[in-house]
Amino acid sequence: MKKDKCPPCKKTSIGGQALMEGIMMRGPQKTAMAVRNPEGEIVLEIKQNDNKTPAIAKIPVVRGVYNFAMSMIQGYKCLMRSAEISGLEEAEEEMRREAEAKKAAKAAKKAAKKGNAPVAQEASAAEETPAVEETPAVEETPVVEETPAVEETPVAEQPTMTVEAPAKEKKEKKKADGASMTTTLVMILSVVLGLGIAILLFKFVPTALFDLLAGLIPVLKPENVVLGSFIQSLVEGIFKIAIVVGYMAAVSLMKDIRRTFQYHGAEHKSIFCYEAGLELTVENVRKQKRFHPRCGTSFLILMVLVNVFVSFFIEPTFVAIFGDTMKAVLGEIHSVLPTLVRTGISLILLPLVMGIGYELLKLAGRYDNFLTRLISLPGVWLQHITVLEPDDGMIECAIAAIKEVIPEDESDRW
Repeated sequence: MKKDKCPPCKKTSIGGQALMEGIMMRGPQKTAMAVRNPEGEIVLEIKQNDNKTPAIAKIPVVRGVYNFAMSMIQGYKCLMRSAEISGLEEAEEEMRREAEAKKAAKAAKKAAKKGNAPVAQEASAAEETPAVEETPAVEETPVVEETPAVEETPVAEQPTMTVEAPAKEKKEKKKADGASMTTTLVMILSVVLGLGIAILLFKFVPTALFDLLAGLIPVLKPENVVLGSFIQSLVEGIFKIAIVVGYMAAVSLMKDIRRTFQYHGAEHKSIFCYEAGLELTVENVRKQKRFHPRCGTSFLILMVLVNVFVSFFIEPTFVAIFGDTMKAVLGEIHSVLPTLVRTGISLILLPLVMGIGYELLKLAGRYDNFLTRLISLPGVWLQHITVLEPDDGMIECAIAAIKEVIPEDESDRW
C-alpha cells in the first residue's frame, strides 16, 4: 500500500500573515499575533473576530473582493503593530537621531573651519561649565532628609491618586485616540498610495510598453480584432509577471524583508503540521513543506493570469457593443484600443478579476487533484522567492500564534 509522506488529516480555514519579527494567525473565532520584542521574548496579542459579514459578501466572486479588502486592512494594522512591538519604530527613530547628530557634527566642523559664531558659543559654554559643577547649594539642603512626614502619609496620598486616576485615564485615552486617528490616516494614505503605484505598475505600464513595442513590431497589431486582443493580452501578461517576479526578487535582497519571508515559511509549515494532525512542536513543524496552495503570493499571480484571460475579451466586446458608433465617428474599427481606454476598462474589471482569483484559490486549497495542482503551480513557483526556510525561533512564534486560534469545536474545517 502506497503511503503519502504527510497525508493531511483535515483541511483548515486558518490562515496567517508574516509580520515584522512575528506572525499573525486568523481562525474562525480569534486572531492571534506573536511577535518577538527587542529582548527576544514572544509577545502574544489575541482578539475576538468580528464575524458580522454582510449577506452580499457571501456571494461567490463578490466575497473575494470583500475578503481581500478586509484582509488588507487587518494585515496592515497587524504589520504596524508588529513594528511597534519588535522595536523597529524605535530603531528607525534612533537612526534618524544619529543622522541628525552627524549632520550637526558636520555643520559644526564647517563652522569651526570658517571661524563662525557657533564655535565661540561652544567655547563660552565650555568655560561656564565649572560654575554649574560648583553648586553645592543642592547638597546643602538637609531639608530633604528632614521630611519623613511625607513618607509617613501613604494613606493620605492614595485617595489623591485615586481621584487623579480618571483624569489621567482621560488624558491617556485622548492621547491614544489621537495616535489611533494618526495611524488610521497613515494607513489610508498608504493604501491609496499603494493602489496608485499598483495601478501604474500593473495596468498602465504594461499597456504603454505594449504600445511602444507594437510601434517597433507592427505584426503585434493585426487587423483582426480577436487576434489583436489575444496578442496584446498575452504580451501585457508577460510584462505583468516580469514586474511581479522582479519586484519580489528585488525586495527579497533586503535583510528585514528576507526575515519576513522566513516568518512566512514558518507560518506555512505550522499550518501544514496542524493539518497533518501532528503535535505542534518545533521538530514536527520544521520537517513540513513550505509552499502552501492558499498563499497570498499564489493569489497575486492568479490575479495576473486571470487578468490576462479577462483582458482577451476587452477589444472584441468593446467592438461588438460600440463598433457601429466607432465606424460612424472614426470611419474604421481599430484593432487595438488606446492605452488610457484599455487601462480604464481593466480597472473596471479589476473586482471581477479579484473575485475569480479568490474562487480559484479556495478551490486549490480545498481539493488536491491534477487541476488544482495546475492552478497552484505558478504560485508555488513564485513562493520560492517569498517563502523562505525559517529558523527555530520563527517556528516558535508560528506555533504560539496558531495554538491560540485553533477552535475547540473544529469550526475551522474547510
